[in-house]
Amino acid sequence: MIQEMLSSPLMQRALIVAVLVGMAAPIVGTYLVQRGMALLGDGIGHISLTGVALGWLAAGVIGVAPESLAIPGAVVASVAGAILIEVVRSYGRTGGDVALAMLFYGGIAGGVLLIRIAGGTTTNLTSYLFGSIATVSTQDVYYTIGLAAFILIVGLGLRGPLFALSHDAEFAQASGLPVRALNILVAIVAALTVSVSMRVVGVLLVSAIMIVPVAIGQLVSDSFVRTMRIAQVIGILACLIGLVITYTVPASPGATIVMLLIGLYVVVAIAHSLVGVLARKRAQTDAR
Repeated sequence: MIQEMLSSPLMQRALIVAVLVGMAAPIVGTYLVQRGMALLGDGIGHISLTGVALGWLAAGVIGVAPESLAIPGAVVASVAGAILIEVVRSYGRTGGDVALAMLFYGGIAGGVLLIRIAGGTTTNLTSYLFGSIATVSTQDVYYTIGLAAFILIVGLGLRGPLFALSHDAEFAQASGLPVRALNILVAIVAALTVSVSMRVVGVLLVSAIMIVPVAIGQLVSDSFVRTMRIAQVIGILACLIGLVITYTVPASPGATIVMLLIGLYVVVAIAHSLVGVLARKRAQTDAR
């Protein structure tokens, strides 16, 4: 079965995209969790739907296949939305939760309306909402490679400054770091991560691949760097296992990957609690 799966061009493309998403998404998620902005990916994911629809509109004008401009449109809309929410949050004109809510509702509404204008239907948005490995094209692979490379370069290359920003923004500013620029950079990288991940898990579930592996890593490690590495390994394994399962079982890859992550979190959380109880009992016994 494995040999048959690896010989399929479709699955080869899917595996490349899945590994890159599993590797890149938890990096951004680590910073978002540290900053208390775990739901940012959801807000950006919803507004990316408007970008997908804009891509369809542009494709109709240019005369190319609508799917060819869907991801570029999502990238543009996601980045614009991420920068907007960061600017609004920074200037404090409204709460971050209100800005996120506007992204949620405005993004979905804009996507539904524009896809109609572009000549499509809401059915065309389904693969972007829930992910569809079967629709991953060679062009999507190239997009994913480029975006994932940028995410990895920023997330790992600027890990020191970004950790300082995420851990204590006031200390980072006092240290002379360009806090505003770094905040916008994090927002942009989060937007690119959403665009990268939508083909695998879909925009409705994209935040899970960013956040849940990090939550699992935090249960077994109190080190920022180790948590990020553990999250990356978990993200890659979950994506690969999810693909293998859905190759043999007719199920949604995105939903399968997310349920694997949540199931693993539950198991690790229970094990972590049991270890803590045993450690306390042992300490009490030793004290006697």
